[in-house]
Amino acid sequence: MTTAKKRYIELLCPARDYRAAIAAIECGADALYIGAESFGARRGATNTTEDIARVVDYAHLFGVRVYVTLNTILYENELKRAEELARRLIEIGVDALIVQDMAYRQMDLPVELHASTQVCNMTPEGAKFLEDSGFTRVILERALSLEEIKSIRKATTVDLECFIHGAICVGHSGRCYLSRSQSPRSGNRGECSQPCRLTYDLVTESGNVIIKGKHLLSVKDFDLSERIGELIDAGVMSFKIEGRLKDDNYVKNIVAYYRKKIDEALATRPHCAPLSSGHSEVEFTPDPKKSFTRDGGEYMYLGKRRGVASFDTPKAVGEYIGSVAMVGKRDIRIVSRTPLSAGDGLCFIAKDGIIGTNINRVEGNTIEPNRIDGIKPGMEVYRNYDHRFSQSVERSRSRRTIGVECTLRLEESGIVATFTDEDGNSATVERNVALDRANNSAKMRAVAEEQMAKSGDSIFRVKAVEIVGEEFFATAKLLAEIRREALAELASIRADVALPHDIRTDNGTAQYPLKRLTPQHNVVNSLARQFYYNHGVEHIVEGLDSWASTHGERVMESSYCIRREIGECLKQGSRLKGPLYLEHGRHRYRLDFDCAKCVMSLIDCSQPAKQK
Repeated sequence: MTTAKKRYIELLCPARDYRAAIAAIECGADALYIGAESFGARRGATNTTEDIARVVDYAHLFGVRVYVTLNTILYENELKRAEELARRLIEIGVDALIVQDMAYRQMDLPVELHASTQVCNMTPEGAKFLEDSGFTRVILERALSLEEIKSIRKATTVDLECFIHGAICVGHSGRCYLSRSQSPRSGNRGECSQPCRLTYDLVTESGNVIIKGKHLLSVKDFDLSERIGELIDAGVMSFKIEGRLKDDNYVKNIVAYYRKKIDEALATRPHCAPLSSGHSEVEFTPDPKKSFTRDGGEYMYLGKRRGVASFDTPKAVGEYIGSVAMVGKRDIRIVSRTPLSAGDGLCFIAKDGIIGTNINRVEGNTIEPNRIDGIKPGMEVYRNYDHRFSQSVERSRSRRTIGVECTLRLEESGIVATFTDEDGNSATVERNVALDRANNSAKMRAVAEEQMAKSGDSIFRVKAVEIVGEEFFATAKLLAEIRREALAELASIRADVALPHDIRTDNGTAQYPLKRLTPQHNVVNSLARQFYYNHGVEHIVEGLDSWASTHGERVMESSYCIRREIGECLKQGSRLKGPLYLEHGRHRYRLDFDCAKCVMSLIDCSQPAKQK
């Protein structure tokens, strides 16, 4: 009879900086992703190599992996610097590099390479190619359905990672140039200006305005918390929380919530286990509704559907509270069963958007906001900042510990203490001292158990103590000294344990699914070109980010469809005929609809800016 191989499941969490990394680890992360000093897709979340080294040292005590995001495209004059940075990160012990540019695959780096979602990983053929060309992991595009994920799993054995919480890029990852079309800032260079969150007019070719001044490209955030078990069964091993720019409270709350959700799924799947070690304890009850979220939904998880956008606001409105009953000169009364407190942030839903304010004073259901203009009876009220909850998270203590068992042997000729952790690592400390007989064996046992069970401010929690030889006497001071020395030695042993990795090479035999690469494949350097030529590509058009203008080019490809969202799907007999455009200021985009693939594209039709 053969025993099924254990599947290890990973909760992958964002780390803006060292503090956020520690918060994520303490709350139950199995792995972290963090930005380096450059070449990451979040310019606002950079860290020095020294700080990342500190994160690695602490994370590895718990078997937590650290992945560094080097997921921008690289220009020719950056290749040397990018490789130097990658090798420095490898030297400090990072566990993988998350990359978009295939130049990294050509650098022969001795580290796991994870194919970033910016590679636009959406098909079984694409994922299989990445597996065959040496990538250890494929990070899936957020717009995939469960059935599409299953298809990719069926075609591959490579590790699959998927997003489960946070903001969604409305454009397919790595294939969006909307920011670049409106400014020099590019998402593929880590500087997205988020124009998808702006207001747009939907107009016909003749200029007839169908929808005016709405956030037509702003989609709701992701929340697949109720789908963890299904995704494990579908073959996903890594579950990723978005939010490398989020603060510590967000990290604590969301990580603790998903740690609980994943543990619940693992409890009914004995063939699966967490990737890292230890147990996390938090002093608050996590609640994702209390952190920044744009009314989280499941996007395309169950297939292409409407109801995934948020036309009225791109902001987080928060949890529903009630409605406005009365508006006075300085205060308002709310119909609500939810207790509010001074410092809370509220959103009032108006016809032309939202009105935000903070609470200065509360008396029952009567509140005094710091802004009352525009608030009217009947408006719905949402709380987007819960002051008391935020304080409880900020003030609460989170602790992660490794379970250990102790065996203490007292003998006439000395003391031997062995501490063994949950992963089988052991540290033994001996003292060659003459011990007298104990006057009271029961008392000696109690003292020994008490001393050996303490863990102080170490990373360990002693779960069991076995005493052999309680008839010999040892002082509490000596036992405490031995315990501290043993736990310190055990921590040192854990720090030196090398985590297993799956570092692969590229033998060049895999054939890329396409023979011609478009500007949307983001090839802008010689190493990336060589990679694709080595794998059967015959013609490469330079990446769109390097062009002087995006005029006339496809600047977004999306599984989201405005026609479907407003009930005018062409496959369902839309009454809205002819070409449609999105307009914002001088920027104008033609909407192309590929109904066979159920994909919408934006073509830049803006008038080029006049040169000064």
